[in-house]
Amino acid sequence: MIPFFVAAFLTAKISDWVTLSIFVIAAITDALDGYIARKQNIVTDFGKLMDPLADKLMVMAAFICFTAAGIIHPLITVFVMAREFFVTGLRSIATSKGKVIAADIWGKAKTVSQYTAIIVILVKSATHSANESFLGILAVICIALMTALTLISVLNYCLKNKEFFKG
Repeated sequence: MIPFFVAAFLTAKISDWVTLSIFVIAAITDALDGYIARKQNIVTDFGKLMDPLADKLMVMAAFICFTAAGIIHPLITVFVMAREFFVTGLRSIATSKGKVIAADIWGKAKTVSQYTAIIVILVKSATHSANESFLGILAVICIALMTALTLISVLNYCLKNKEFFKG
């Protein structure tokens, strides 16, 4: 869905509602996939690694688009991307040592907050709401919460996996 989202976002002739719909469908299918995997007990190491990677790529694509459009400050995008690359690297190191680092509650809260912020930003854009409007203020709050949860989650991964920083 990422290429369709980016194409829709960058194409002025396509409605902002289409862009929002693509993102929401991607988010729903991601959640549904995880729910079905857990419910039917078909959780795999591959899924533990690839599902968070797909989440990261979708979020990064959205934030890069938002930065290019002047919606999000570049430092927030760089911070979010740095966290995602860091955790992915940490997972790679762990995998090479025979350990799988699955997403925990802070990583999941971070992902939910990122998806929520993205959806609020897309709704704000689709409704052409002003920055001072309810949606504008809500977008700022969502971005602040998402940034805080991004920081908390990366610190949590570091603390829980500090053995990979030795040597």
